[in-house]
Order: sequence, then structure tokens, then C-alpha cells
Amino acid sequence: MLSKVFLGLVVSVGVWFSSFSNAQMDVQLAKRYGDEKGAYPVTDYLVSEKYDGIRGIWTGTELLSRQGKPIHAPAWFIQALPKGVWLDGELWSKHHDFQFVASAVTKDEPIDSQWHKIHYMVFDAPDYEHNFAERSQRYVRIVESIHTPFVKAIKQFTVPDNQTLSHVLDEYVKKGAEGLVLHRKAAMFQSGRSGNLLKLKPYMDDEATVIGKTLGQGKYKGMLGALIVEMPSGTQFKIGTGFTDEERANPPHIGDVITYQYHGFTKRGIPRFASFMRVRYPVKEPLVTKPSSVDKVSSTASK
Repeated sequence: MLSKVFLGLVVSVGVWFSSFSNAQMDVQLAKRYGDEKGAYPVTDYLVSEKYDGIRGIWTGTELLSRQGKPIHAPAWFIQALPKGVWLDGELWSKHHDFQFVASAVTKDEPIDSQWHKIHYMVFDAPDYEHNFAERSQRYVRIVESIHTPFVKAIKQFTVPDNQTLSHVLDEYVKKGAEGLVLHRKAAMFQSGRSGNLLKLKPYMDDEATVIGKTLGQGKYKGMLGALIVEMPSGTQFKIGTGFTDEERANPPHIGDVITYQYHGFTKRGIPRFASFMRVRYPVKEPLVTKPSSVDKVSSTASK
């Protein structure tokens, strides 16, 4: 359907990216679908699989993380990417393989054998002049033009209603997907979080920074009891579930950014039933500490 709508749209790479390629890096971030439900009908969005990998922004000359830090990919990987164009995507290997990708991608010295398992899953070709429906057609053509097997264009599609969307989510999750992404077709590029870019998962999750640890009790004596974490808002709370025995013996470091899942919020704004999922962004120079028996978390933390 979209191919028919934009069949006559032919714009050169140079024109599309002339005003964007020299700009400071901006990144679009997804809000949760439930937070914006009803703001726009689901038919206003293009839908795609949400790949659980590491964000990679290609500026046309270098590959950067979501935080704007260089990703040290092998030379053969970088050389295959299209020069002079701005792409946004996810570095990904396969379903349920996030830890491998995170380990491979964050190394200062890349290991070829690891990178040969990684794909660059492209989901946008950002600029400030065209809406996402147009940009989605553009990034497909760019990816097809470079004939590189490890660079793939993420498929975008539409759904007629919320019931179908829920069914599609179930089907993708059964196949191993993390969830779905909804990107409003008429949306222009906008950095930060907005209702133009939404994520839909079978659970709620978020990120927080590790600021402390507490000692375990009973069978976990001498091991991690809970992490003390801080949300971007400054709210602090403890996460004491979701860890394997190995993770309790070798817990995340102070400064690590972790992902946790939860089920709504308390009246004080604390994530309810928060459970550890994984380290999302490991700190480069970890502070070596042992869990403390003294709980130093602020009064805003959950008990």
C-alpha cells in the first residue's frame, strides 16, 4: 500500500541529508504505548518489530551509541555502511541474545568473530524535512542499494485497529520479539520522547542507574541482597528480585545502567514490583565495592 502511495517519490541522497548530516546528533526515544493511547488512532502509525539490541546511529562517517559515544566496530563493518547518509537502527544478532551483543559492541577492541554475528537493523533515515512515512521508504532504498547482508531494513506495516495490534503483538512475542514499535506516519523528526514514537511490550520496563547495594540475608548471606537504583527523575528505590545466583555473587557495578521490569507505580511514584532484567549500559570504569549492610537509600526509596 505504501509503495503505491510513494511510488513517484525519487529524491537524491545528497538532497535528503544535506541539512541533517552536519547537525549535532539528536536521538528519538520511544514512549510506552499505554502512555499515549487514544492520542492518535492506531491507523496513524507504522508498526514494526522492536529489536532487543544496542542502539546504533550512523552519521555517514562514524557509528555512535545512543549517548553519542563511538562504537568500535571492525573496519570492514564501517566500510560497508553508506557514506554521507544518516541512519538510525539497532545492532542485533538474534532473539534473546542481548548480553552477547552488549558485550561485543561495547568492546574498545572489536572481535571480528563476534561482529560477524551482528546485524545493523535500520529503522530510520532521519532528517528535519520529511515525515516518517517518507523516511521509511527512503531507508529501505538506501539499504537495498548497498547490497550488504548484515545491514537490513526493518519492515514497517499498518494495522486497522487496537484488537489487531494486540494480536500482532502476541504473535511477535511468541516468535521471540521484545515487542512492537509504533511510529506516527505524519511525524517529522523530533529528538527526545513524544507520542510520535511509541513502544508496546507485554510488560512495562525502564532504565535506572545503580547507586548502591545491600547485603543478602539467609541463603544469600555474603551476596547481593538488593540494588539501590536512581531513576532519571532522581527517585531512588531498591530492586531485590530477578537476579540469578551468579548475578547475586557478581552483581552489577555502581554506575551501571540497568533495565528492570515493573507493573505500574505506587502513590509515591515508585515502580511497583520492580524486578531486575539485565545490565543495559555497563560503566566503563567500575567502582569496586561490596554490598553494604547499611541501607543508605534516600527517604524516597521503597521499603
